[in-house]
Amino acid sequence: MAADSLAGALRDLAADGFAGDLWPADPGVVCGTCRSVLRPDDLLVHRLRRLEGASDPDDLLVVVGATCPGCGTDGALVLGYGPGADPDHAAALAALDLPEAVPSGVTPA
Repeated sequence: MAADSLAGALRDLAADGFAGDLWPADPGVVCGTCRSVLRPDDLLVHRLRRLEGASDPDDLLVVVGATCPGCGTDGALVLGYGPGADPDHAAALAALDLPEAVPSGVTPA
């Protein structure tokens, strides 16, 4: 993913087949296709892109390309990180099972 904006990162993922929606929720991640509530560590993570705003800590985002283990949907999960991160986002990010091949460069809050 070469995009430095959220819209660009999502567009890049969709172009590579990650067109589904995944979103954080207490206590895990919801698949927009099958509506399953998943443990973040059950997602198969393929890509992770960190985005940083110019000067606003609230602009710290991670865009994850992952597969729902229940229905096989490839989707995008957007999570905030850092000091102002929503607790559900921080918990989901901390619980993701990142394979060695997916560099994160992100330290959960």
